[in-house]
Amino acid sequence: MPFDKEVLTTGEVAKICNVAPRTVSKWFDSGSLKGYRIPGSRDRRIPSSELMRFMRAHGIPLEGLNSGRTRVLIVDGERDVLSTLERILTEQTSYDIRTSNSAFAAGMECEKFKPHVLLLDLHLGSDADARAFAENVRRNEHLQFTKIVAMSGKLTDGQSQSLRMNGFDGFLKKPFQVRQVVEAIEAATNLVS
Repeated sequence: MPFDKEVLTTGEVAKICNVAPRTVSKWFDSGSLKGYRIPGSRDRRIPSSELMRFMRAHGIPLEGLNSGRTRVLIVDGERDVLSTLERILTEQTSYDIRTSNSAFAAGMECEKFKPHVLLLDLHLGSDADARAFAENVRRNEHLQFTKIVAMSGKLTDGQSQSLRMNGFDGFLKKPFQVRQVVEAIEAATNLVS
């Protein structure tokens, strides 16, 4: 069995299926996804065997079953940044990490990997390329719940504040510390069970 646990929360199911927790609650409430409520609580629990059945029946990719861990795709043109972030996050967190050094390769990786969080260097190619890439991720129905955290060392505070209005879920100013990266990932994936 690909799970560490036999019973999952709605937040865990949401991460695995790459959907919002509210969507999982709707599946549960409609009877499509079988499970049970914790007595005296509104919290729901879903047996992993029921989740597998549901995912197969509805054509949901089973890749998320492999880990149930937060999937993070790091996209940066600087190989040093990629290798350092990948090494440190792999050593210090339980995230499933992938990297890419171009928008094209990142697009291919997004389709296969379905990241929960995309750490995107705004200066990948050109500023317009990164923003166009982010817009394409937003328009992709399979990536609609992917959170995009912009990374840059060149933006003013005013420019970084305007990123949220342009569809970004967070911002990391380079150079940053690993703690800041982890906090940005956790803030982006803050799921309520």
